[in-house]
Parts: sequence; C-alpha cells; structure tokens
Amino acid sequence: MTDALNRVQMAAHHWQPRFVANGIDVNDFEDVLGRTVEWKDWGPNWRAVGAAHETRGSEAERTGRTVSAADAYQRAAWCYHLGKFLWFEDPDLHAELRDRSVAVYARTLAHLDPPAERIEIPFEGHIIPGHLRRPRAVARPPLVLIVPGLDSSKEEMFTTENEFLRRGMATLSIEGPGQSENSVHFAIRPNWETVIPPVLDHLTALGLDTTFGLTGLMGISMGAIYGPRAAAHEPRLTAVIGLAGPYNLGECWDALNPLTRAGYTFYTKSDGEKEARQKAFTLNLEGVLDRVTQPLLVIHGARDRLFPPEQAERIAREAPNATLLMYPDGNHVCNNIAYKYRPAMADWMSDQLR
Repeated sequence: MTDALNRVQMAAHHWQPRFVANGIDVNDFEDVLGRTVEWKDWGPNWRAVGAAHETRGSEAERTGRTVSAADAYQRAAWCYHLGKFLWFEDPDLHAELRDRSVAVYARTLAHLDPPAERIEIPFEGHIIPGHLRRPRAVARPPLVLIVPGLDSSKEEMFTTENEFLRRGMATLSIEGPGQSENSVHFAIRPNWETVIPPVLDHLTALGLDTTFGLTGLMGISMGAIYGPRAAAHEPRLTAVIGLAGPYNLGECWDALNPLTRAGYTFYTKSDGEKEARQKAFTLNLEGVLDRVTQPLLVIHGARDRLFPPEQAERIAREAPNATLLMYPDGNHVCNNIAYKYRPAMADWMSDQLR
C-alpha cells in the first residue's frame, strides 16, 4: 500500500466519526473515500462535493427557500473545510478551500435557528473572528466561548453550539492565532492569556457584558490547553470545559499520526517537523493548573489515539476544582459517542453558569 493511500485510509479511520458528528453526511464521506485513491485528490474531491452543495444552496436561495439554502450552504462549507483541514498538497487550493468555507458559511448566519452574527474582535493589528448566537426568548443568557483545536474551525462548531443554545446559553465560537481563518496572520501560540481578555474586553466595549450573564469557556482538543491557560489569568471566566486535550503536547508527539504532525507543522509556521516538535513542548499546562480555581470539567475518551487518557488524569489531579469524566468507549473528542458527552457537557456548564 502506498504512502498516499495510507494517508487516505488514515484520514478516514481517524476522522470520519468527527465529521459525521459535526454535520458531514456519511454518504458524502463514503462516496469521497471510495473515489480517492491518491492523497493528492482528497482536497479536490471534497471541493467538488462542496461545490455541488453550494449550487443547491444558490438554487434554493434564488427561489426564496432560505431554510433549504442555509442547509445546503452549511454542508458546502463543511465539505470545503474537510477538504483542507489536514491537507497541504496544494497551498493555493488549501487557501481557496479555507476561504470558501468561511464565505459560504457566512451566507447561512442569518438563517440559522437561532441565527448567528459575525463578530470581529480587534487583535494585534488583525481580528479574532467569531460567530455569536443567542437562544430565543432568554432575556440575559449566560455566554459560552467555544475554542476549536488544531485543525477545526468556528464553522465546524454548529452542532456543539446547539447543545448549549437548547439549554438557554448563548455561544460565541471564535478562531484565535493559528486557527483556520486566523492561520493566515498568526501561528499557533500557547499563551492564550493574551487572547481571551481582548475578546471579553471587546464584548464589554459593545455593551454585551450587560446583555449576557456569566461566561464559561469550552476548549476542544488543543483548545483544552488554551482554555485553562486563559482561565488561570482571567477571573471573568466562571467555568471551563477541557474536551480531549493533552497535558503536554510534546510528550504525545512521537505517537501522533503523520497527518496531525503535518498540521501542527503548518499551523505553527515551523520549518519542518524538527522545529514543530520543539514547539510542541511549549503547548502544556505545567505550572498553570494550580491557578485555575474555576470549576473545570475534563472530558476524555479512554480510546483516544492522539492523547492518552493519562494526560487527562494528570490535568484533573493538578487543577484544584476539576471533575474528570472519562468515557471507556470514547475516541478522540469522543466523536463516536457524541450523544453521550455533549448532553453531559452542556448540562454541567448550565449548572455552573446559573
């Protein structure tokens, strides 16, 4: 079996549960997988499926069928994102897929249920982009900041947002340094104590601090490092969820699959894997967790192939107010059992932000 085919099978094996749980139709996934013989074709094949959904969205929009249009545009955006998330064979196509995912998803925002609005937070000469959604008929809802991981995006957070929204919480899904739309201007950084305060300051400047109640943060995968690091310095965060994060990324490096290592190399703007591996050791929670006094829910799957469960256990031991929720049958981010962890996660956050 060639290395290229190995990579196709690797992507399918590791990430089909993730993308199906986050909105990709399983039939689309299996169709693309069946047609993708070489890894170089992964991005173009997903671009073609995304374009077909986008065309359906445009046709529905022309006839005023906004619900159908929004659904098709979402599917298109997710396909474009899946085509580029850890695929770097063609830099120009990678950038096109990123930009098309953002642009097409933007056409859905006003028609989501509940709707979303794009927020642009000034940040170091550029912006932190976000999607803000508010539950219906809730006067002053709590707010949950949702922070993606290495290769995910705010557009991928829709199903996660819905879990909080259904329980009366507002959501703001953001992209910080090195994440999707923000990978153009910034590399990944560990010190998210520089990222979350400007977000909260901007909400205050807009008067939204009086619109919302208490604020929590949910971080996914590497976002589960960013969240606690921010909380250690930010008392405005009332509660934190760390979903499937490592304690020290460098300790996990040698066991990572080649696609994830390539992604970390790309998103840290490293000159090769040697430099990326060195940087991975800076993504850690050492000397941080004793200052995270907020309630911290650590969620992990015992079958996680990226970050061993021992990493989560160490996080829970060192944080003074942590609760560990370990699922014996969970894979990375527990995407194979989303129906288990998502309600538990949202219920816990709802309890903390009352």
